[in-house]
Amino acid sequence: MTDLKSMLPQELEEYLKSLGQPKFRAKQLFSWFSKGAQSFEEMSNIPKALGEKLSAEGYINSLKLLNKQVSAIDGTIKYLWELRDGNAIETVLMRYDHGNTVCISSQVGCRQGCAFCASTIGGLVRNLTPSEMLDEVLFSQLDSGERISNIVIMGIGEPLDNYDNVIKFLRLVNHPEGLNIGMRHISLSTCGIIEGMDALAKEDLQITLAVSLHAPDDETRSKLMPANRHCGVDELIKACKRYFDRTGRRISFEYSMIDGVNDSVSQAEKLGEIATKIGAHINLIPLNHVEEREFAPTKKDNLKAFCRVLESKGANFTIRRKLGGDVDASCGQLRRKREKEQMRGEK
Repeated sequence: MTDLKSMLPQELEEYLKSLGQPKFRAKQLFSWFSKGAQSFEEMSNIPKALGEKLSAEGYINSLKLLNKQVSAIDGTIKYLWELRDGNAIETVLMRYDHGNTVCISSQVGCRQGCAFCASTIGGLVRNLTPSEMLDEVLFSQLDSGERISNIVIMGIGEPLDNYDNVIKFLRLVNHPEGLNIGMRHISLSTCGIIEGMDALAKEDLQITLAVSLHAPDDETRSKLMPANRHCGVDELIKACKRYFDRTGRRISFEYSMIDGVNDSVSQAEKLGEIATKIGAHINLIPLNHVEEREFAPTKKDNLKAFCRVLESKGANFTIRRKLGGDVDASCGQLRRKREKEQMRGEK
């Protein structure tokens, strides 16, 4: 079956041409997809015969809402969606003064094995299609009734491990006849897949690349992030520099503050030196508790000391505002709860 919603307008034109249809039908279909239409019967300007033909050969992707949690503290919404094959993914809608941001998943599960993350428990199941990622944005917008102005690809999965589908999603969500979300309003987070970073730089997309660094030294980072064993911190920083030189877009370092693991003064000094060397911005992240993980958030005094060192190094940094702490906001937690409930039900 053909995934029609994963097609760009020009691809729809070619597909419809093969069915003997005029190319203007592609624009009509793309517009309906972007409005959230889930059947051809809803499309008032699409002939019934064409709708029946398309239904026989293809499908319009959609998501089924399994769970929705709304934070009583800050209004953050955590969605758990069911996919066509029964798998589940998470999306988070966060409200800021500058607009609404949606954090989307790019895979069902994850193969990267980061020690502090719930998403990787159970490994990778499969990649998401472009239409599934698009629907995370679209259905969050439709359910909330609020315009989504920013996207972060920082949910379940490693985006650069699903490279082609993520690039296709970016072009779909940015298309002026679709949701038309500007590339400068989109951030992509990677654990540091260097081949993917180099390829992304050549795409000439004006997105923000966020690198999940989480430690400035190989010993600590390799314990936290197995990806570092393939290519260490020095090679990763070189790739960041190449990306900046090619795109002119400043890199952002994601840094989860973990008590007694990556929050020492010496690590702050090294992080500050790395960031100032390549002009990167550091995003310090208060760690969210994950039931299956042993890590704890950095103590307030340690965080203050860490920040003082970064300031002394002239590093540019912010402390991320903690959102959705009462709605399992960390990546993978709702999905993990569902999996455990299903396992209990099978016993």
